Amino acid sequence: MHAQTAQSNIDRDAIAAMELAGMPDPEPSAALPSAARHGRGSVTNPPVRFEQRAASPFDDGWETLTADFADLPKLATSLTKDSTRSAIIWNASPDLGFDRAVNPYRGCEHGCVYCFARPTHAYLGYSPGLDFETKLIYKPEVADLLEKELRKPGYQAKTLALGSNTDPYQPVERTLQLTRSVLEVLDKYNHPVGIVTKSAGVLRDLDILSSMAKRNLVRVYISLTTLDAGLSRAMEPRAATPARRLHTIAELTRAGVSAGVLTAPMISGLNDMELEKLLEAASRAGARHAGYVLLRLPHEIKEMFEAWLHTHFPDRAKHVLSLVRDTRGGALNDSRFHHRFSGQGVYADLLMRRFTRAARQWGLDEARAGLDCSRFAVPDVGEKATTAQLSLF
Repeated sequence: MHAQTAQSNIDRDAIAAMELAGMPDPEPSAALPSAARHGRGSVTNPPVRFEQRAASPFDDGWETLTADFADLPKLATSLTKDSTRSAIIWNASPDLGFDRAVNPYRGCEHGCVYCFARPTHAYLGYSPGLDFETKLIYKPEVADLLEKELRKPGYQAKTLALGSNTDPYQPVERTLQLTRSVLEVLDKYNHPVGIVTKSAGVLRDLDILSSMAKRNLVRVYISLTTLDAGLSRAMEPRAATPARRLHTIAELTRAGVSAGVLTAPMISGLNDMELEKLLEAASRAGARHAGYVLLRLPHEIKEMFEAWLHTHFPDRAKHVLSLVRDTRGGALNDSRFHHRFSGQGVYADLLMRRFTRAARQWGLDEARAGLDCSRFAVPDVGEKATTAQLSLF
């Protein structure tokens, strides 16, 4: 009690001295400054939600909280090895069209501000903000681990999603080539795979993909969110330009690889007005299948996306957030199964009708035949054959 009284006296004396000097009253708490960096998507680095302690901003009088973010240093990308001993991740979600996936990387340097995978970085003790796009976890033994799992007795092949959590062709793949090593295993075992990426880097592996395509073992979806290069740079700072993504669709198609387009996410009031043009452009490039997903803002992404909007689009931030709430029952997110990808309400229903009509108009509504799972076989060649169970006949 005495300590509190003494502190109050000090505060009153300090404020009185400031008034005599003509200085403004101190703010009770300062707002966290923008942490935007050149080439990075998030403008914040929120604390890990599982931590009991969090840092608070404090201005010591040197205006450190009002510095121009353009003056802040660039953030380098760091790599940490993932020591987990499994490659395949299983799920039972009714919203997903696959039950298994392989993710060579956790975190993604593309820096897409809206990425639904950002909150998963908190499980590693990292922030879903700038940490997600600068502190990457990679699995150097992913191909060997995958091969061991495919060789397990009783394994039954179904289409495997490559990079369901983060982009398998993010920039670091150029040097680590983990995604290529996974494709080499899948190719050898005749295992079907579906790929979603917004990188032209997938063209590097056309030799494998075109070979697998001849056996109906692969389908590639290119994520295309906008045709506006400026908007793309703000939303997805290190992903391929829209023009490069359309070129990628064309090259995949030319090589005989089944290509589709995923217009995701659709953000009400920001890029959803481009939906028909996106589908038209993808169709003209050679895509034959299409899908879309409404913006999702789970966990920390709600506040992160709001801060990003006010930084890059302050004139329309309030309107965009209002439309998002219209599609999510008054909230910024709805995590319920069967609702989280498409939303609800008049605006969400209109978006679905627009997509259905445009997909039909541009020939993107072809029935998708499943990939061939019957070809899967464990090869008995090389050293791996010595570990296989011997046949009785």
